[in-house]
Amino acid sequence: MDTITHTLFGLGLYGTIRKDHMTKHEKRAYLFTAIGASQIPDIDVISQLWDTQGLYQMWHRGITHSVFLMPLWALLFYALSILLFRVKSQRLFWLALLAVFIHSTSDLFNAWGTGYFEPFSQVRVTFGTIPIVDVVFWGILLIAYLIARKRKNAAPVIYRWAFAGIAFHVLVQSAQGYILYEKYTERYEQVALSASFIPWHYTVIGKNGANVDLIDDSLLSASHVQATLISKEDADLNRLFRTVPEAKTLYEWAPFVVIVDDERQLGIYDPRFYRNGQSFLFEYMEKNGKVKKQ
Repeated sequence: MDTITHTLFGLGLYGTIRKDHMTKHEKRAYLFTAIGASQIPDIDVISQLWDTQGLYQMWHRGITHSVFLMPLWALLFYALSILLFRVKSQRLFWLALLAVFIHSTSDLFNAWGTGYFEPFSQVRVTFGTIPIVDVVFWGILLIAYLIARKRKNAAPVIYRWAFAGIAFHVLVQSAQGYILYEKYTERYEQVALSASFIPWHYTVIGKNGANVDLIDDSLLSASHVQATLISKEDADLNRLFRTVPEAKTLYEWAPFVVIVDDERQLGIYDPRFYRNGQSFLFEYMEKNGKVKKQ
């Protein structure tokens, strides 16, 4: 999910806590923990500073999002609450653990996915059933906030119901995505899913040989082929991988790629992120002269 959504999750978690008898320091410790732990797995973005081999694509949402690292993140925020706010409470550990769990687990459901079981498995777990920015999440939490302002005494219960609504939305959206995914596995050799920003709509990416179809589909409407892409499967990618290390990382990271090999460039891109004639995950090398960046 995006940074705004993770921040809203943190604020929502803070809203679930009864604070009637808390001191100012306790409230600050809980707010810091709820928001900080909701963001901490994305600390991997700093790895770009020392990435010289094009591995950031693999590192991002990698081990920092692992289920095995969650208790360590929780211990970190438990210790920081003692150090910064002089507040020692086991509830802060459990709050941090829940916040990190929500962050890493929610990221499983969009196309980017996470290294949920690293370092014991390098498989990138991704379901593709929830978009990176889901306005339904925002809407549910906004409604909860507006109601909680009117009924402050019931605020913790209201926010808990909001998270129940979010979980139900994920369940319904993912169930529909799974049905569509299974439908297309009968037609294609390889299939991937990418949720649309419109609820209950998906882009199904199906690959047969060198042909890659992008299909807009929903259980509530007829399917529509958005584009058919041709992958140059016979291209020699070894030179590309030597010249552009990021390309090799993308090749290993994506479920499958589209290969471009023409008179201008040799490259690969992830069709799950193909929009308006291009994919923002496109790694290539120039052949003759300057090539316009995608």
